Amino acid sequence: MKKICLALPTNRPCADTVAALGAEARYAAAYFDVEVHLLILDSTDKPTFEAHAAVLREAPTAPRVAVHHLDESTQRDFLCRAIDRAAPAKPDLVLDLMLPADVSYGACTNRIFLYASALGCESVHRRDSDSRYQTIDGSPLFPIHHELASLGKRAIDAVYGVCNIALDPADAHRPVVLVGSSFVGELSVDIGEIYDLDRDAYFDIVSLWAPEHWPHERKRALVDESFRGAGTQPFRRDQSTLTVVDPMQIDMCNISFRREVYERVPLLPAANTIGSDYFLMHLIYDAGLPGVVHNRNIVNFYTPERRTEAGFKSYHLRLAKFFLSMLYLNFMYERMAEAGAELLDDGGHVRPDAVTELARHSAELDRAENDRRLDALDRAYRRLGGKYAEVADLLAAQRPRLLDEAQADIEDFALLTEVWPSLVRACTATPTAPPTVHAAALQIPHPRHADQS
Repeated sequence: MKKICLALPTNRPCADTVAALGAEARYAAAYFDVEVHLLILDSTDKPTFEAHAAVLREAPTAPRVAVHHLDESTQRDFLCRAIDRAAPAKPDLVLDLMLPADVSYGACTNRIFLYASALGCESVHRRDSDSRYQTIDGSPLFPIHHELASLGKRAIDAVYGVCNIALDPADAHRPVVLVGSSFVGELSVDIGEIYDLDRDAYFDIVSLWAPEHWPHERKRALVDESFRGAGTQPFRRDQSTLTVVDPMQIDMCNISFRREVYERVPLLPAANTIGSDYFLMHLIYDAGLPGVVHNRNIVNFYTPERRTEAGFKSYHLRLAKFFLSMLYLNFMYERMAEAGAELLDDGGHVRPDAVTELARHSAELDRAENDRRLDALDRAYRRLGGKYAEVADLLAAQRPRLLDEAQADIEDFALLTEVWPSLVRACTATPTAPPTVHAAALQIPHPRHADQS
């Protein structure tokens, strides 16, 4: 029986999401031949942590479900022991990259990957705290239904669990390493108000994540597609396609990876940068590895904190850093697309050394393009006025630091990628905190399986 890791990183109150994730774990254990390790990496304050713990204690119990609810102190202890065993050249820096003081979407997911390896799991199934499941006739639509139907199987065997096939037959022998879907509801990036206020400003801002040399028409197409997920249409029936999955079709709130990928290459550990957890999607796509995209989209919503003055400014600083990161990531993505199958070794696995080399080369790029990005942001925010002009002032005051951090982030990614395989090996030999194991009789209503077509 294989082990899987169903994981949620959180730094905010999300008791309802914790409860729903527990239900998804029980569903997986009941209807698939798996042992589920439900992993909650909880960076909240003590009262919120205890509220989440109470939800887990009060949840129905089930065999083959182990719950790991870990605060930052426990995570730090595990990482210190693993890093000490791996003995990298810069252990303090590696620890900072794995557990930074500031918010990092890539770092929290990297910690999930290491825990999954330590627990002997074959795959990671990641969800977000600011999302919930769609339902049909009152029953939740768990993405893990599609993930476990295909993930890890050879593509030629996975064809029996999908509705459509759009994969080159030459890749039929390769395993499915990614299964994912998107979201419905609010934009994944909180910029809907900008769209309503000024469409030109919206274009000028969102187009900054495209390579500067792209023509206007291509940037326009990217802007029109960006951050919208699957729109607002409700679920009607299951659809799934075996293919090489376009990163624009999926979201990190609704994704699963096989260990063949995440045990070889980590995510960008950049702090205070949205989108830092998307690198593996691009690597898998450019390497031509099989995946499945399905339509059990998760419902995205905005937490109240984003609507506060401090939350608004913090969010737009993270957005600005995302645009600055794209100088380096776009360079890497273009070179990865050119390399294609050369990103794989003779065994068909992604090559960490290829990623490290590209990251180091990208760090040497001229930063003039990022200067122009900040100029464009400044113009757009000042045209919007009000609170957006205040963000422009904030960006102007922090301009040199933001430029330095964006470059340092990609240098840190190169370093972490280089030491990652040894860190993963160390984690497999490092005991984690003892889990709370629920092993009583399973009590779960029979789910309504949506018709496939």
